[in-house]
Amino acid sequence: MGTIRASLSLALLLGWMTGGPAAAADDPVVAVVEGEQVRRSELEAVQAQLPEQYRQLPLAMIYEPLLARVIDRRLLAREAERRKLDARPEVQEALARARREILGDHLLEVTIGEALTPERLQQAYAVARAQPGFAVEEVRARHILLKTEAEAKEVITALSRGADFAELAKERSIDPSAQQNDGDLGFFRRDTMVEPFAEAAFALEPGQITREPVQTRFGWHVIRVEERRSAAPTFEEKEPELKEQVARETINALVAELRAKAKVQRFAIDGSPKPN
Repeated sequence: MGTIRASLSLALLLGWMTGGPAAAADDPVVAVVEGEQVRRSELEAVQAQLPEQYRQLPLAMIYEPLLARVIDRRLLAREAERRKLDARPEVQEALARARREILGDHLLEVTIGEALTPERLQQAYAVARAQPGFAVEEVRARHILLKTEAEAKEVITALSRGADFAELAKERSIDPSAQQNDGDLGFFRRDTMVEPFAEAAFALEPGQITREPVQTRFGWHVIRVEERRSAAPTFEEKEPELKEQVARETINALVAELRAKAKVQRFAIDGSPKPN
């Protein structure tokens, strides 16, 4: 459960820091409920707790239902206070739990924010770059795209007899870009291409051509690999992953430090002492 909790906190906190509620200077009042102001940041906080498909939407698209939800929450809370439900022991305990959760989350937010400095991220990138396997294999390939397997086999036959790949790409390929680039796709990584194409391309050595046509949803491909290389991902490409890594390390270090200093007693699930 601790791991699950930490993962959820990390996801929410990173989302909060990169796209969370607006700063006070850009946090207008969007409603007044019984004399109490409701600011836009409250709607943004509610949106941050919704399922992902709603979190990705612009706030304006779900503004009215969210505003209604926040107003209803305020009205329900005021009615609960009028009925003095906040004096009930179970409500007081729930409020105490919520307070602990909020304080803990904000401690993580502040600590992660302090840790995510440009220097710390650059240091993490340098460490990652020095690890084996950091560089990613890329190939530069040309392709000729055709409508049918029979046409693709004709092209392979023509190439085996000495036809020029670039010229055939211009003449036969149904890929519109072939008229400008002779079928040259430039360098690409395996995960940027559809699987049948990527599998075939990365199985070839420079100068080799596929012996059989390769079918994808776009049609039938004849592929020639021009070059292979290993390229290290840039800092910008790795930055989101580095932020998660640094945040995770920061949370783990903070929790380990607090555990080391605290006196904690654990009991069995029924509340009885645990056997030594």
